[in-house]
Amino acid sequence: GSVAASMVKSVGCEYILCGHSERRSLMGDDDVNINKKVKKVLESGMKPILCIGETKEEFDLDITKDICAMQLSKDLFGVTKEQMADVVIAYEPVWAIGTGLVCGANEANKMHRFIREKLAGMYDEEVAQATRIQYGGSVTPESVDGLMSMPEIDGCLVGGASLDAEKFARICNFEL
Repeated sequence: GSVAASMVKSVGCEYILCGHSERRSLMGDDDVNINKKVKKVLESGMKPILCIGETKEEFDLDITKDICAMQLSKDLFGVTKEQMADVVIAYEPVWAIGTGLVCGANEANKMHRFIREKLAGMYDEEVAQATRIQYGGSVTPESVDGLMSMPEIDGCLVGGASLDAEKFARICNFEL
């Protein structure tokens, strides 16, 4: 968010996070700016990982789907069907990140299915099925097997657990 795309690309990065929950909450990144970043990443020949998800308050108000649908619509505005081949979506329920609260695998899978349905409506079924949708709400060695066994979850966006080599290795070597 604070480094030029050309600089990031020059050191070999292929994927860039856009809309990460910490940037949204701590840096005030809004959907207009996130959309500009997604487009800039694509124009630069890299691949955005668009992070979407609801806060605890939004979860408690039962507006998770509304929030995620709005984020997808705004953050992908002007992104073409062809460009979607390079976009990854990461669903990160903000309330489950570093709080000790857990988004269960079944609940996460339902949200991934909803995201896929929203993408089908925005683009088409082919784009929806081809888009990689990762889960990013405090993935742990204890939760990864259940998450990765779900049909709609295509991978994990690992945060804090990646700082511990043993935990990260276990996550990378999940078991179905």
